[in-house]
Amino acid sequence: MSEQVEALPAQAIASESRTPISWRDYLELTKLRVVALMILTSVIGMLLAAPGVPGWGVLVWGNLGIALLAGAAAVVNHVVDQKIDTVMARTRKRPVATGKISPLDAILFATILAGIGMAVLMWQVNHLTAWLTLASLVGYAGVYTLFLKRATPQNITIGGLAGAMPPLLGWTAVTGQVEGHALLLVLIIFAWTPPHFWALAIHRKEEYAKAGIPMLPVTHGNKFTELHILLYTLMLLAVSLLPFVTGMSGGIYLVGALALGLRFLQYAVRLLKGDDRRVALNTFKYSITYLMALFVVLLVDHFVFF
Repeated sequence: MSEQVEALPAQAIASESRTPISWRDYLELTKLRVVALMILTSVIGMLLAAPGVPGWGVLVWGNLGIALLAGAAAVVNHVVDQKIDTVMARTRKRPVATGKISPLDAILFATILAGIGMAVLMWQVNHLTAWLTLASLVGYAGVYTLFLKRATPQNITIGGLAGAMPPLLGWTAVTGQVEGHALLLVLIIFAWTPPHFWALAIHRKEEYAKAGIPMLPVTHGNKFTELHILLYTLMLLAVSLLPFVTGMSGGIYLVGALALGLRFLQYAVRLLKGDDRRVALNTFKYSITYLMALFVVLLVDHFVFF
C-alpha cells in the first residue's frame, strides 16, 4: 500500500504541473461547503444569544473571522492528509494531493487566513471569541487531524467537539461570555457528529481501510457501527429536546425537533436492519439536512416567542 500511496502524487504532479494554479484551487483548500454549514450555525448562535437582531458589525466581522479561521484549519487538514487523500477516490483530486499546490504554499495560505481571522476577531469582536475560535482550529487541525484520526476508532466522537464550537462562537461574539444555552447548542452538534460521520464511513469503508484510517466500520465492522449510529441517534433525539426542557425554546421547536429526530431515527433503524451502503449514504445526506433544519426551526421559534 505504501508504494501506491507514494506513486500517486508523483504521477499527479507531472500532470498537474502543466495546469496554472487559480484562485479556485486555493478556495477548494478551505472546504467552503463545510465552512458554510459552520457559519450557518454560528449565525444562528448569534441570533439566539439575545432578543432582537445583533448589530451588523457583529454579524459581518464575527462570521468573517470565524470563517477565516475555519478555512485555515481546513487548509492544514489538506496538508496533513496529503498521502491519505491520494488513496481515497473522493479526495485524490484535491490541490495538495495532486501536487498542484505545494504543502509549503498551503501552510503559508493557512497562516495568512488564520492571522487575518484572529485580527478581525480581536479588533472588531472580542478577545474571548478570538481565543475560542483559535482553540477550535487547533483542536481540529492539530488534535483531531494529526493525532486522533489515525490513533483511535473513536476519533470522531472525541474530535467532534472542535466542529461543534461555531454556535458558541457566534453566541460569545454577541454576549462576550459563555452561557448555558450556548453550550446546549454545542452539545447538539457534538451528539450529531458520530452518526453523521459513521454513516459516511460505512459507505466509504473500503477507502478508509485502504488509507489505513481506523474508522469504526473498519475496526469493528458494519453491524457494530450501525448499532452505535442508532444509539447515538437516540441520544441526539434526547439532547435535541433540552432547549425546550430548559425554556430556551417553545412549542414550535419541540414539534420540529421531534419530527426531524424521529426521521433520523427511522434512517438509523433501516440502516441497522438492512446494512446497505445506499442507506448509509442516504443517512449521511439526511443528517446534514437534519442539522440545518433543526437550527432553522430553533431560530424561527426564537423570533416567534421572544
